[in-house]
Amino acid sequence: MTPMQAIRAGTSVAAELLGWGDKLGTIEAGKWADIVAISGDPLKDITELANVKFVMKGGAVQKNELK
Repeated sequence: MTPMQAIRAGTSVAAELLGWGDKLGTIEAGKWADIVAISGDPLKDITELANVKFVMKGGAVQKNELK
């Protein structure tokens, strides 16, 4: 898999397979928003996803190392 295919497999594709694509899997208005932020580009280096700096779950910040 390419890095983009791996990211999609864990987000939008997984949501669709579970029948939840209308509620999660992508960042869109009306969908549940769980978001992570990293410092680098995961399309250039997929291991960047192991170093999460910011986590928002259900609209509430759970972790913020970006301050």
